[in-house]
Amino acid sequence: MTGIDPLVLTGPPALAPLLARGAVLSPFKRPRPDAEFPRTRLVLPGVRVDLARLAAYERVCGFPVGEDALPVTYPHVLGFPLAMRLMSGRGFPLPLLGLVHTSITVTRHERMSPGGSYELSVHVEGLVPHRRGTEATVVTEVRRGGEVVWESGSTYLARHRTDRPAAVPREPEARTPLPPVDEWRLAGDVGRRYGAASGDRNPIHLHPLTARLFGFPRAIAHGMWTVARCLAAHGVPQHCHLRAEFRAPVLLPGTVTYAARDGRFELRGREDRIHVTGDVYPT
Repeated sequence: MTGIDPLVLTGPPALAPLLARGAVLSPFKRPRPDAEFPRTRLVLPGVRVDLARLAAYERVCGFPVGEDALPVTYPHVLGFPLAMRLMSGRGFPLPLLGLVHTSITVTRHERMSPGGSYELSVHVEGLVPHRRGTEATVVTEVRRGGEVVWESGSTYLARHRTDRPAAVPREPEARTPLPPVDEWRLAGDVGRRYGAASGDRNPIHLHPLTARLFGFPRAIAHGMWTVARCLAAHGVPQHCHLRAEFRAPVLLPGTVTYAARDGRFELRGREDRIHVTGDVYPT
């Protein structure tokens, strides 16, 4: 990993102070695609899974509780504090407040046992122009015995004026809607339950009052909850690659339609508004 300096941590960072730091620094950030970004790879060895939190995560996302392998999306939860440490710091050029998680890719090379010990690493891969601002890619890797068993790339968008929107590639065309499989009625406390299980207690997900401070009429579901819920229903091969795009927020409480066919899935709302699209296939 040329040009990236490792920084080994002795324990997982506490999320609440990172969220506070990110909020304070956000007004001073000036996002742009050619800005400097942290060239550090945070490494956390000896990571073990908290089985009580894992069970809470499995329940809120719809995965079977007590399986002998971690849900395919759970390593994102393990790496999230490290990603937040990078994105909340002075050296990260995008403001944490208002940052939108736009997509995630995951490759699971091996099934991960809940009782295993792992090494986590997180780094910022780079910044790219987007027609609505600047997008950053954050890479998370999980190793066991020195071998990568799971890896992901998450893109986060900071919206701002762009000088040359014509030079930025256009977003892909919408895909043909998939056949509906099930309808889910989502309770108003989904954001609070997922936040407790994952540690992601962003105020936009917790309560209508705090969500309104950021322009939402009600609390919205976590993007990573929506994709985890879809994958719990869809099923995932042992060795797999998946990609999900977060198209529009899911308001809580609410009703959504889960649709799927072959390796594709999506979550739709009223008037067939697309919230999440994704693909998953064996590798």
